[in-house]
Amino acid sequence: MGFEAIVVLLVIITAVVLFATEWLSVDLVALLIMVSLVLTGIISADEGVAGFSNNATLTVAFMFVLSASLLKTGALQQMGPRLTSIFQKNHMLGMILMMVLVAFVSAFVNNTPVVAIFIPVVMQVAQGIGQSPSKLLIPLSYASIFGGSCTLIGSSTNILVSGIAQKAGLEPFSMFLLTPVGIVLLIAGILYMAFFGIKILPDRKQETDLGNKFSVRDYLAEIQLSEESDSVGQKIMDAPLVRQLELDIIEVRRENGNQHYLPPGDLVLRAGDTLKVHFNMDKMIQLKEQAKINPATAISINNNLLTDKNTTLVELIITSKSEFDGKSLKELDFRRKYRAVPLAIKHREEVLHERLQEARLQPGDLILAEVKTHFLDNLKELEKKQESPFIVLSEAGMTDFNRRNFYIVAAIGAAVIIAATLDIIPIMIATIAGATALVLSRCITMKEFYSAIEWKVVFLLAGALSMGVAMKNSGLADIIAGGLIVHLGPWGPVAVVSGIYLITVLLTEIMSNNATAALIAPIAIAMAGTMGVSPLPFLMAVTFAASAGFMSPVGYQTHMMIYSAGQYKFTDFLKVGSLLSFIFWILASLLIPYFFPFYP
Repeated sequence: MGFEAIVVLLVIITAVVLFATEWLSVDLVALLIMVSLVLTGIISADEGVAGFSNNATLTVAFMFVLSASLLKTGALQQMGPRLTSIFQKNHMLGMILMMVLVAFVSAFVNNTPVVAIFIPVVMQVAQGIGQSPSKLLIPLSYASIFGGSCTLIGSSTNILVSGIAQKAGLEPFSMFLLTPVGIVLLIAGILYMAFFGIKILPDRKQETDLGNKFSVRDYLAEIQLSEESDSVGQKIMDAPLVRQLELDIIEVRRENGNQHYLPPGDLVLRAGDTLKVHFNMDKMIQLKEQAKINPATAISINNNLLTDKNTTLVELIITSKSEFDGKSLKELDFRRKYRAVPLAIKHREEVLHERLQEARLQPGDLILAEVKTHFLDNLKELEKKQESPFIVLSEAGMTDFNRRNFYIVAAIGAAVIIAATLDIIPIMIATIAGATALVLSRCITMKEFYSAIEWKVVFLLAGALSMGVAMKNSGLADIIAGGLIVHLGPWGPVAVVSGIYLITVLLTEIMSNNATAALIAPIAIAMAGTMGVSPLPFLMAVTFAASAGFMSPVGYQTHMMIYSAGQYKFTDFLKVGSLLSFIFWILASLLIPYFFPFYP
């Protein structure tokens, strides 16, 4: 192994560790890969930035605009009442139809926002039929993966592998090249979940009272300020009560009857004010010991502090592309920006009540917050965006259905698909033309156009593509391919395809599916070249396996979004997803060589 190959191998190992541990964001890791490879001379500067102008990268970017336009019409949110009715009549039929619907939409729309839209819908269905959401949310996430594997535009991973193939001098994937295998896997996946998977999914009943669900009642108190309090006459932001004891003041009630809900920081406190606060238990003990607060009347804790007509309790689910990811509520200026007071944060199986402002947020975390009722509509407007920072769960409202825009978006989307399928124009040009037409038809504004693009994915694809070029330039792809062929080659090309699928699916359980595809695809092409067979079946194995992360909540980005909402544990995904992954592995090993021959 030469020096260049060793350097690329070290870069890849470092990248895999960073992708798996998420110490740095995936887009930053991708950029570091590109910079490292250029600075070490493995690839040229032009080759390093070529990923930004790659057909795959541009196609994915403009597909996000098409997806956002469809979601904005509100068409998908109209499914809730209809699904509830079907579930009530026939639960099995309802489960199958729900998964078919989600899979169909995910075949043409980016699946992350699809799942974000459907989480409140599924929660509504679960409540309507009296069933635990934990029985429906994993099937929702899985169905989005099934559908995304059926068309070229169903997943950014599919487009990425097609771009890698094209860069290697091969034909890019056609729109429905994946469909034959994808449909079989889709049917198998739905039948598995409907007849077997649902039986081993946990049945965890949801607590309807949010105060009890998050156990926040014991962390709310009322404090009455005496004349001797050193906080009297001070602005809330400067009051020792707030600065020293880290209290969140939710409400101020004056002796004259005036009330201030979620008061601003410049409100001056007065003697006799009664403060409704969210507190840290250790700090509350200190508060009780302070002599400047009347010990007889200062502290009272009761069960009515969560009920108020002027404020509303909401659950906010952090999405996978959220600006909240990796940040604290303090850094986000959560209270001022969203006019909301955090009362608890649910991270995986742990509920946090204290030091909420410092807690680092992750996708799937649930924030219980008290929000001014009149500000709730603003939160729902934010939820409609392609890169919505959260899903408003408890108080999710129905988006008005814009019939005119829906027909226009559907027509433009169909035109893009037909043009790309019939090779009238390249898919990249088709998606750019479609996105432009949506702006001209006023279905989406230019501001929404820019915000719809998930730049993290764009940078990830551009950076990851440079890794494939480096593997080829350094000869590392050929070295790894040769090593794998030594062990799998004697069993024939079918065994090699099966081995590639297995390696890819195991890697995608611990790191980004796009990063996995970018790593394995060049090796797959090199293996096909060494064996003298068509590279297409090898690339198909990478494409399908990279999106088949069913066994862990980190296996696919939509899993993290449903994790806390469904009250899941890590083992729930392992129990349900292990057998499903095995079934897909066997089916893919048999179907891919059949539909994509080694000797065309």
